[in-house]
Amino acid sequence: VSCTALPETLVESELFGFEKGAFTDAKTSKKGLIELGDGGAVYLDEVGDMKPSTQAKLLRVIEEKTFKRIGGLRDIKVDVRVIAATNRDLEEAVKSGDFREDLYYRMKVIPVYMPALNERKEDIIPLLEHFINVFSRKLRKEVKKLTPEVEKALMNYSWPGNIRELKNAVERIYILSEGDVVKLEHLPREILNATGHTMEAKTALKLPAHGISLEEVEKDFISQALKMSEGNQTKAAKLLDLSRDALRYRMQKFNIS
Repeated sequence: VSCTALPETLVESELFGFEKGAFTDAKTSKKGLIELGDGGAVYLDEVGDMKPSTQAKLLRVIEEKTFKRIGGLRDIKVDVRVIAATNRDLEEAVKSGDFREDLYYRMKVIPVYMPALNERKEDIIPLLEHFINVFSRKLRKEVKKLTPEVEKALMNYSWPGNIRELKNAVERIYILSEGDVVKLEHLPREILNATGHTMEAKTALKLPAHGISLEEVEKDFISQALKMSEGNQTKAAKLLDLSRDALRYRMQKFNIS
């Protein structure tokens, strides 16, 4: 379970489930992942972003091996192992009051520190090769090769977003580039800027003598992004550096289907 990918209100119901009638759309009762994981393990990603009320319920699961569904009155017994990950400094979060101290020490049984990607440069190329294979299969494209210049730029980049950023960069490369060779021009702008590369545009935009509407330019870019992403609005929004809602608004504005 990702504690950041879901809205706060959904994290609790996903973990602990709910009883029929607990809220407006609760037409039937539902088991949560803690209950479904009985006898096994549950992995919580970005546990440091969990809200205090959910932290309290999680602490009870770990200490007493019981919990209540949302809207429930009876205790449910579970035997589940909790594995958690976070990129936050939980000691600082405890000091600031954002994370429960008792939960922190209860979970800190076997801590494993995973160094940031910029601390383990030797993993960058193997991870790139892995994600290249992933997206070549997913997007049904040929396996791409990296030029030495591209490899050097990627090795020299600091990767503040760690593996997620690297994965997104490879996906962007696969969407934007043609052919089987990845060149510097295919890399995200922030990587080029951070590694001291400046790319000249292949073709300059020519302004017609009669002028051009900025709305026409925006509409054209949106259409191109949708075409390049094969109609996938999430990917098109990523290419345009827009939120999905912002893209949908513009599509409605310009009557783009």
